[in-house]
Amino acid sequence: MNPETEYREGLDELAAHYKDILKLLGEDVEREGLLKTPMRVAKAMQVLTRGYQMDAHQVLREALFKEDYTQMVIVKDIDFFSLCEHHMIPFYGKAHVAYIPNGYITGLSKIARVVDIYSHRLQVQERMTLQIKECIEQTLHPLGVMVVVEARHMCMQMRGVEKQNAITTTSDFSGAFNQAKTRQEFMNLIHNKS
Repeated sequence: MNPETEYREGLDELAAHYKDILKLLGEDVEREGLLKTPMRVAKAMQVLTRGYQMDAHQVLREALFKEDYTQMVIVKDIDFFSLCEHHMIPFYGKAHVAYIPNGYITGLSKIARVVDIYSHRLQVQERMTLQIKECIEQTLHPLGVMVVVEARHMCMQMRGVEKQNAITTTSDFSGAFNQAKTRQEFMNLIHNKS
């Protein structure tokens, strides 16, 4: 499915609601610049929330490979965009994911896809961090998983406290990452810019 050309059921109804919202904001929905806006926004929202239609566990299962490697596997600087569920305003940043295999590895791109799936839902950063970790943990059964997410929240930049440079960092970990030494190795590796 191509999220930019194939849309889910309810698209017309969603567009009708956006037309009503524009009216409630005081706009003239018949003016040239807004004629197609309700449908554009409806399509955009379906793209931005396409993660509801995807199974992150299945994505990992489709690329499972038996391997005896037992050292840390890190995919860092995974760009993501999401919508804050409180204001439906974007937050964006980078996710860093590590796991220590326990007999199986997965395709590296699948880790990035897991981040995409959970970020393409109405979210809070804390839950998204936990969901990414739990998905990898439950599907790969590794010796440990650690996820760090660093994000800028437009709801803090555009409204409210209006702090443009604030970055929120969340983390979650399990297994071997319960050891401070292992966590520190991961943190050193994700912040190494070489």
